[in-house]
Amino acid sequence: MNARLMERLTPRRLLTVSVVVAVLTIILKMGAWWITGSISLLSDALESLVNLAGATFGLLMVTVAERPADDDHPYGHHKAEYFSSGFEGVLIIVAALAILWAAVGRLLVPQPLEQLGWGLGLSLLSAVLNGALAWVMLQAARVHRSMALEGDARHLFTDVWTSAGVLAGLVLVAWTGWLWLDALVAIGVALNILREGGRLVWKSAQGLMDQAVDAEVQATIRDTLAQFEHRRGEATIVRFDHLHTRRAGHRCFVDVHMHLPANWSLGRAAALRASVEQALMSAVPGLRATIQLLPHQVEAHFQDEDDLI
Repeated sequence: MNARLMERLTPRRLLTVSVVVAVLTIILKMGAWWITGSISLLSDALESLVNLAGATFGLLMVTVAERPADDDHPYGHHKAEYFSSGFEGVLIIVAALAILWAAVGRLLVPQPLEQLGWGLGLSLLSAVLNGALAWVMLQAARVHRSMALEGDARHLFTDVWTSAGVLAGLVLVAWTGWLWLDALVAIGVALNILREGGRLVWKSAQGLMDQAVDAEVQATIRDTLAQFEHRRGEATIVRFDHLHTRRAGHRCFVDVHMHLPANWSLGRAAALRASVEQALMSAVPGLRATIQLLPHQVEAHFQDEDDLI
């Protein structure tokens, strides 16, 4: 999609749309379950309830993440998005366990299904709505580097695959007359979304523990710094070391030491540092760089040898 349009589709706007779509799909899927009595359609509807709760909490956390830095949070509130993703992952796991409980009971005591045509139609319509929204949200998540948007988008894609599996299972039930297939599909749906919930919880936990930025972004940072490294014969005039990165929501942070000749003036060193900072922020949008100036003969020392690069 158009990059300018993606920039206008902010995380807050898209999560607001996600809340509306979640309410609509809940109505459609609950209607499909009410008409047919299918346990797999009920499992699909329960996942949409999770979509609603996750999108609502995500909207709240994105609003918090947009708050400016203050005295208590000098680096901003960007990590709030990770709470959104983790919360949605926990909700997915709870929904999966509830689906498993209901499906096992129905597997032991199968029940006939009614009016499958209407039920399939309503389920298909909800899947189309979720799929279109998930695709747009995933594109916007890459533009805005939003964990909350990515988490909600991937959950919606899981919901689409869930609906596809349910539809396929119900078609098989209608074709074969094997009622136990309905419960079996519901169990498969539960196991799939259980895996997705665990993945979201793990990813949000990594973000809260100051995980380094992606390898691709690290490579961009190193390539940018390499443009400013300078050698004169055997002597190194400008060099960088002790590079550390971390991600907090859509923000990236880098800390690095820049070694310069000791006889340089403070003004000359500060001017070069400003150029390096500007180049880094241009190469990686949303990056905040902290560069410590050191003369060549001075090395930083850390108690933990693993901190040295």
